Parts: sequence; C-alpha cells; structure tokens
Amino acid sequence: MHHRHTLAAVAAGILLTAGIGATIPAGAANAPTLSTSPPATALVVNARWGGHTTFDRLVIDVRGKMPPVTVHQVRSLHYDGSGERVPLAGKYFLEIRLSPAAAHDDDGRSVYHGPRLVKIHLPALKGVALTGDFEGMVTIGAAFDTKPAYKTFRLHSPERFVVDIAHPVGCRA
Repeated sequence: MHHRHTLAAVAAGILLTAGIGATIPAGAANAPTLSTSPPATALVVNARWGGHTTFDRLVIDVRGKMPPVTVHQVRSLHYDGSGERVPLAGKYFLEIRLSPAAAHDDDGRSVYHGPRLVKIHLPALKGVALTGDFEGMVTIGAAFDTKPAYKTFRLHSPERFVVDIAHPVGCRA
C-alpha cells in the first residue's frame, strides 16, 4: 500500500514538472527581458512649452542619460536629411541639437510624442518643430518674432533640457 502511494506521488511529480515545462515557450532563455535601466542612446520623447510672467519656457524630455546639447541661432530652420525648409513663421530661429540621441527605438518606431510642427501664441515663442532624427542626432527648432534672449540648463529625475526665453513683463498666454 505504501509503495502504491509513493508511486502515485512520483508520477504526479513527473506530470506536474512536465506540465510546467510545457508552459515555458521555446527560446524563453534567450527572450529579451523588460529593463528599467536607461537606454544606451538617449531618447528624445517630448517637447513642451509654457508661458510665464517674464519668460517662455521650452522643455525637451529625454529618456536615458542627457547627451551633449548645442543651441545656436540660425537664419532659418531646415529638416535634417532632406534640407527642406521648415514652414514655421518667424524672423529668428534657434536650432537645438542633441547628440548622440534618437527619437526612435532600435526597431525604428518613434518614441517622440511631442509636436512635429506647431504654431504657438506666447509672447516670445511662436513655434516649435522636430526638424531631425537623423544619424544619431535629434534636432528641434524654435521660432520667434524678435531676437531671443535665452538661457539654457538641465534638470534631472527625469532628464530635461530647458530653454528659457525672456520677454517683457506680462504673459498674454
């Protein structure tokens, strides 16, 4: 009798093990795992703005480590790669370049959820455009009616690059 219970327990154990093994997909050992670690290349995921009493603010949200960023005043904005002119109204423009960075994942899907091209009605900031996600560089352009007096800085947790553009007191937005 004892032998029959032992045999039944062993058989149940074998069936249970086989059943669990059958639920693990083939190749699961090589399957990618979800990770909360930052991506190897910084990902530009958004651009947003706001009006304040004495300045307008443009914020670029980055996932991962903030890459080097350059900001230059340019005569006009052009799309990276094609060279086509960006249709943003304005007399003055800032070109903000993040590199190395991307606005897409390794499979080529966009991770950028901000505006591609938008007109803005703030005292200083008049428009924003994603002008490039090309060859490891993300470029965002900003348009103004008057020459922008600006300062830049970085904020952390989460990573953000900030451009504050001064304007006369009294925000209309």
